[in-house]
Parts: sequence; structure tokens; C-alpha cells
Amino acid sequence: MGVNRRRFFALTGISALGAAGARMLPVLAQPIPPDAPAKLSGKRWGMVVDASKCLQDGSCDKCIQACNAAHNIPNLGNAKEEVKWIWKEPLKDALPDAYHPYMPEPLRDGRVLVFCNHCNNPPCVRVCPTQATWKREEDGIVMMDWHRCIGCRYCMAACPYGSRSFNWRDPRPFIDKINPEFPTRTRGVVEKCNLCEERLAKGQLPACVEACDKKALVFGDLADPKSEIREVLARNNTERRRPSLGTEPEVYYLVRG
Repeated sequence: MGVNRRRFFALTGISALGAAGARMLPVLAQPIPPDAPAKLSGKRWGMVVDASKCLQDGSCDKCIQACNAAHNIPNLGNAKEEVKWIWKEPLKDALPDAYHPYMPEPLRDGRVLVFCNHCNNPPCVRVCPTQATWKREEDGIVMMDWHRCIGCRYCMAACPYGSRSFNWRDPRPFIDKINPEFPTRTRGVVEKCNLCEERLAKGQLPACVEACDKKALVFGDLADPKSEIREVLARNNTERRRPSLGTEPEVYYLVRG
């Protein structure tokens, strides 16, 4: 009995799904260890970057290295193709509304930490034609699904902060040491900071926060009035990146001399 093209692909597709399911079953069946740390839960995650503390040692990049290692960020050695989740920009470029020529020299000439702002009103989500990027309802993290991403880069054009990177080449050969607990990406997809959602699920703080020994990064639940981040915001005047654009960034900067 002959099998036409359509039926052939239907049969092979079902077989592939069955095989994949068989491989996944042992993983899904594993119970959660009784001593596993509880998931960090929050209704609206946010971050405060203390620019003065961050600039105490301008060459420090522990947070960047920790993020790169945790998330398999490739080192392409080419600025034009660079993939970055967390990096530094001159303060006058990152926070033009806060900059003035008479501010303390370390701030005026320094470079501050920047990453995805996990906006409350993210333009990247609105323009994505495949819903490869979306904002989680439970905690406000702006997520990426690399399997859905078609590489149209509409999200990159919509993001006013330059917080997304495109993989022009297969990034995997350029990863210094692959972290097997986090997926690698492929050529032709966009990626960005995910606020370490995979670490939050394990009861861990974001890698950048954990790596910063200057305590320049404060992470917490903005919806909790008793949280540390809310206390910091209540005690200090802070800045957000280009707030006039209406994106409502949830990363705040403490700029003081």
C-alpha cells in the first residue's frame, strides 16, 4: 500500500513526538527533593542599581561575568555581533535625564550597569508577531521563547534601550564553558536578560545580584511595601531610563555623589 507525501510526514511526525515524549517521561517523573529551596515569589520583580557603589571600582565586571556564565552568553570577539544581557554604558547615555556636567566626576565620566528594564508597558511585546516575547502575569518578567522567535527583530526595533541582541551566527562554538542547566540558543534568534527566572524558581537570587560584593544591586518585589527594594525607593530619589517614553521601566537607578 502506497503512502503519499502528506501521510508520510504525519506518520513520521507522530513517531518523533512519541520518541521525544518517551525521552522526557523519566525527567518529568522525578520528584522534587524534600530539601529543595522554595521558589522566590513576587508579584512585580524590580531592581535598583546604586550607581555610586557600582562605580567604586570602574573595572569591576563580576556581575557581567556571572550572568554570562549562568546563561551561556557567547564571546564572539566582535562588537558588531556582540550578544549581551548585562553590560555598561556611559551614564550620560544610559540616564540622559539625570546627567549634567557639574555632577561628581566619578558619576559624570562613569559607566553604569544596564540590562532589560522588564517594563510594565513593554513595546517589544506589542510588536512581536509570534508571541515569542511576553510579559508574565504572575510577576511582570518580560520573557523570551527562542523556539517561537523567527528572527524578524521587530522587538529590537521597538526597544528604546538596546536591551536585545540578535544571533547572527551560531553562538554555541563561542561559549567559553557551557552551563548544562541553561539552554543554548541558535543562529537567527533574539535574546535578552530574563531576570534569572530560572534561578528564582530554585529559590536563588539573580546571578548578577549574588555576584555583586558591593551590594550595588537591590532586587525585590515592588508590590510588597515591606520589601527592601521598596524601602530603598522610599528613602531615595531614583531615576529610570527615559521614563517619558511611557514604557514604565522597573529598573531604578540611585544616582548620588
